[in-house]
Amino acid sequence: MRSPLRIVEEKDASDHDKKIQEVNTGIYYCNATQLLKRLAEVKNVNAQKEYYLTDIIHRDCYAHLAANENEFLGVNDPVQLAVCARQIWSERAKTFMRAGVRIVEPDSTYISPTAKIGEDVVIYPNVYINGSTQIASGCIIRHGVRLENSKIGKNTEIRENTLIEDSVIGSDCGVGPMAHIRPETKIAGGNNIGNFVELKKATIGKNSKVPHLTYLGDVSVGADTNIGCGTITCNYDGYNKSKTEIGSNVFVGSDVQLIAPVKVGDGAMVGAGTTVTKNVPAGSLSLSRTPQINHSGMADKLRKLKSKKHK
Repeated sequence: MRSPLRIVEEKDASDHDKKIQEVNTGIYYCNATQLLKRLAEVKNVNAQKEYYLTDIIHRDCYAHLAANENEFLGVNDPVQLAVCARQIWSERAKTFMRAGVRIVEPDSTYISPTAKIGEDVVIYPNVYINGSTQIASGCIIRHGVRLENSKIGKNTEIRENTLIEDSVIGSDCGVGPMAHIRPETKIAGGNNIGNFVELKKATIGKNSKVPHLTYLGDVSVGADTNIGCGTITCNYDGYNKSKTEIGSNVFVGSDVQLIAPVKVGDGAMVGAGTTVTKNVPAGSLSLSRTPQINHSGMADKLRKLKSKKHK
């Protein structure tokens, strides 16, 4: 603690004053009675003819010398705001690194003050960990990931450019790249949620797989089920949202549409290209396809016809 003589504005400072390397941060802790008394004594006898709040500083005052001047950087424009923000992000990243988190590029990692991250987590550049997100030990968070108020279980990998919002991802999962996990999704553990998969208000049982190019909304999926490429739960009829229920040990082929509300029982199979409009009993095979017809030699005839039209 030091006892300052006074605080001088730059325009009023002498050459001797300007050699002093300490500056006022503009933070004051005052006795209310003394503050009101001193404010009444403030005059505008200065180069700018202004009333300076700093003139309340004279006798019986004490100054605290800050250990880190960067904590008191001023913000007057977007450039200075960016400098201060970078300082905060960098210091927060270093705090996690000292606790056992490996952050590949601290200057491009953005972590919320309320986030919790376990040991041996690896975080790649351009990652945003927002809100009350919790990441358990052993996880890998790849480039371009954004996590919003979500929980990530142990040893899970969140792959490039994935967005996870208000959801729970279990242990030993792989999610992404390019996946969108929307609010109220719960993924039990041991799951593969692949590229270009969107889940919304979905519950996915243990060891079930949704490998790629799929939308599952308002759905529950049991354990050890495989959802084929291009599968869609048609959960909205223009007025209401309805639920799809898919059991355990189910195989859903590619390009399947499930028209909610509908149930697929345990152990059932749904063939590729099927539109499911009614419940599929457990252990059943569901198919809805028009018969395939092959016209012999027709492909060559069509090519010749088209080539004549283009001449």
